[in-house]
Amino acid sequence: MARILAIDYGLKRTGIAITDELQIIASGLTTVPTESLIDFLKDYTTKEHVSQFVIGKPKQMNNTDSESEHLIISFLNKLKKEIPSIPVERVDERFTSKMAFQTMIDSGLKKKQRRNKGLVDEISATIILQSYLYNK
Repeated sequence: MARILAIDYGLKRTGIAITDELQIIASGLTTVPTESLIDFLKDYTTKEHVSQFVIGKPKQMNNTDSESEHLIISFLNKLKKEIPSIPVERVDERFTSKMAFQTMIDSGLKKKQRRNKGLVDEISATIILQSYLYNK
């Protein structure tokens, strides 16, 4: 089987998570500067067999799209143009940053380590991917 890659898209940096080849376990992979995200994905998908992208869909509490959705739509258009062979699935990402931060606290990370926003983004991508795997 191929891997599923999850993206927690951000204005400055983007968290990336990946499944194992059996699509059972979601693991954080890295955080990438958003301006180099397409290049990273093109490079990664030439080295690893990825069958699907899962991208967070930010929503407000009233279920409307958040203000960052237009940025993600723009990214999705570029992604579909650059890597058209890999389908994209969207997943509600409400509360993933708060859940990621709580995960860091629960795992015993020191306060200084919890300020690492890249780690929060990577954990958020992992939570998005776990949610997708759980609900598929």
